[in-house]
Amino acid sequence: DFVVLSALEIDTKFNVNVITGSDGGLRGAPGGHPDVAASSKCCIIVTPLIRGRMATVCEHVVTVTTPGDCVDVLVTDYGIAVNPLRPDLVECLDQAGIPHVSIESLKDKAYSLVGTPDNLEWEDQVVAVLEARDGTILDVVRKIKPYSPENK
Repeated sequence: DFVVLSALEIDTKFNVNVITGSDGGLRGAPGGHPDVAASSKCCIIVTPLIRGRMATVCEHVVTVTTPGDCVDVLVTDYGIAVNPLRPDLVECLDQAGIPHVSIESLKDKAYSLVGTPDNLEWEDQVVAVLEARDGTILDVVRKIKPYSPENK
């Protein structure tokens, strides 16, 4: 019924990325992440608010691996956020006296600690396609544009 998963990134719509780093480079494969999240009654993502100098909670994940409608709760070292799609969980936390905040406030805290990240730049070439259980396309991974000081 309950599943606890991790994330490289989670955005303000509760979309999770477990496949690409914040630099856009492939880090691994999703494994069963999206399937387990979708099949559970309550999906809890546990991740630090920041890793090194990178925000884990952000405005938009680099790549959607697990859609936000499959994620119910985010637990970080700076607080807990509940997906607005789950008011029943908000009520349970309130009744138990467990404090929680909005995911936007966690993103704001992350950005206050490490700064707002620059947007990544991509080429047109698709290097990977992320397909949902039902065959729909969740996202694509594009080739990263090489860094150039002239592009800044």
